[in-house]
Amino acid sequence: MNRNWNLIWMALMVLGLNGCASMSGDECITSDWAAIGYEDGARGYTTDRITERRKACAKHGVTPDFAAYQSGREQGLAEYCQPGRGFNVGSNGGRYNGICSVDLEADFLEAYNAGRHLYILRGNVNRASSAINSKQNEIDRIKDDMRMKEAALISDETTTEERVLLLVDLKDHSERTGQLEAEIQDLYEQRAYSQAELDNYQVALLDYGY
Repeated sequence: MNRNWNLIWMALMVLGLNGCASMSGDECITSDWAAIGYEDGARGYTTDRITERRKACAKHGVTPDFAAYQSGREQGLAEYCQPGRGFNVGSNGGRYNGICSVDLEADFLEAYNAGRHLYILRGNVNRASSAINSKQNEIDRIKDDMRMKEAALISDETTTEERVLLLVDLKDHSERTGQLEAEIQDLYEQRAYSQAELDNYQVALLDYGY
């Protein structure tokens, strides 16, 4: 138990220094590789991480203590591969890279998939809202242009040929506005359905403790 707390404390100490795999010569020499391994495991990094660290330290003529790193990483993975973390990773759109041990993976994946589905449902609502805003902005731009064209249409300086072209443009704008308004109405209905689906799923998640 004391060993575990020591690893956690050391991981916190190196957190700022080792947020990325690039390491200075001093870091390669003085770092506690068990603590670094714990940090990488607790963050859910794959074994590619130690490869990157090894390459970084090789530039300084230093070879990482792989055994200590691996021991620390296994303890970090035991912390990472918990259902609560799996749900958080999934609900935030994170990826699972198959790093959990067999005895922990099933529960982790169940929670991860539950979170991932929540992420997808939220995305459906957000995409509908974004599309509505985009189409509404297009309508606003079209209406601004229509006002300018209508003003030009009644101007004494506008020629007959120009009026004909203005009328064609106004007709096209009117048709496009009608099309956009219909699309927005469909999107409102789609968003309402997606929101209801999201709300129902969030209620269901409460039964599972999420």
